[in-house]
Amino acid sequence: MQGRIIKALAGFYYVEHDGVVYQTRARGNFRKKGQTPYVGDFVDFSAEENSEGYILKIGQRINSLVRPPIVNIDQAVVIMSAKEPDFNSNLLDRFLVLLEHKHIKPVIYISKMDLVEDDSEMKSIQTQYQRIGFDFVFTLEELLPLLADKVTVFMGQTGVGKSTLLNRIAPQLNLETGEISDSLGRGRHTTRAVSLYDVHGGKIADTPGFSSLDYEVANAEDLSEAFPEIRQASHGCKFRSCTHTHEPSCAVKDEVENGQIWEVRYDNYLQFLSEIENRREIYKKTIKRK
Repeated sequence: MQGRIIKALAGFYYVEHDGVVYQTRARGNFRKKGQTPYVGDFVDFSAEENSEGYILKIGQRINSLVRPPIVNIDQAVVIMSAKEPDFNSNLLDRFLVLLEHKHIKPVIYISKMDLVEDDSEMKSIQTQYQRIGFDFVFTLEELLPLLADKVTVFMGQTGVGKSTLLNRIAPQLNLETGEISDSLGRGRHTTRAVSLYDVHGGKIADTPGFSSLDYEVANAEDLSEAFPEIRQASHGCKFRSCTHTHEPSCAVKDEVENGQIWEVRYDNYLQFLSEIENRREIYKKTIKRK
């Protein structure tokens, strides 16, 4: 039979086939091959009545996330709060870089708008991200239609209300929520495992909350590709290897100057590029010492 893994827990893999969920284990030869089944995998499996099933083959993956371990994702809802913690465009862009690099469609959702007295700044930020082509929503009513026929992961900085939002979307999940710590300024980690749930015509997954993000982008070209507006403008650059920093005849810098590319995003790009270059320098020095 063929199905999709919807939950992985304590060495067991729960595979859904035609609306029925089967408890299975992975055969030992996967370990020998260095392969691990993940939530979201399409698999061939065997399952006899009243006995434990076995995963026989893992299908080809279209994408994957390491943190959390989940594969074959259509889109990701990135939850950012307007307040407590304050909205952070730099952190949001780190999420977006990861998702663009992984070819996962991002949807930006802003929580805690009720804590904002004047929403004009957030509306202005929404306009900027929508100009680039991102879905950017404030309400549950706007978000729910985007979930249909998709496998969606939810991700966000600790304390932004991710579990609270998921409980509103699917009360049957009854996910544990954590209060914001006044002393730490962030929430407790409350999510424990990754599972797929049928909700609003699609499947959703909760993911662990975290306050920082490592993205798998190793060079300037990959980083440029992960910013859609920079990727598009870079076709007009004089040099194919343009990093959009110091080179002459750079179409990206021209668009930043005339307002076509949002300066906030460009500044974040420059910071991420600097971080990549610093990591490479540290790596080179480490290699030389060896």
